[in-house]
Amino acid sequence: MSKDLDKILKMHDLRITQVRKDVLAFFSVRKVALSHADIEEHFSKKADRVTIYRTLHSFLEKGVLHKVLDDTGVAKYALCADHCETHQHSDNHVHFKCMKCLNIECLHHVHIPKLNLPTGYALFSSNLLMEGVCKHCSME
Repeated sequence: MSKDLDKILKMHDLRITQVRKDVLAFFSVRKVALSHADIEEHFSKKADRVTIYRTLHSFLEKGVLHKVLDDTGVAKYALCADHCETHQHSDNHVHFKCMKCLNIECLHHVHIPKLNLPTGYALFSSNLLMEGVCKHCSME
């Protein structure tokens, strides 16, 4: 997995550091949207708040992560699909928040339908947060 992480960082023109590899691995394993606080709590002994913030900012800027806004107003971050690039995210997909476990997942295969806005409006991005019970919680 370490070589895969190095490859992802190189592909996005990011310097390879242990903190970046650790944060990227954490997202890869968790497979849900995570807040700065989630990551800070997990890495409290390895990295300080500023390092985590800079890592998230770099990942967001370079197309490794995209921002997910949940209904609480807290910004969360999720791994981008393979085709995101610097300052150009292909994140026009549904985000699903489980009402039981509160995890937010990207549903990359479910796209937000095209909306026809009134004349004079220009759409730059859209977010669709659906709420319900995820497949893991529905089996419990």
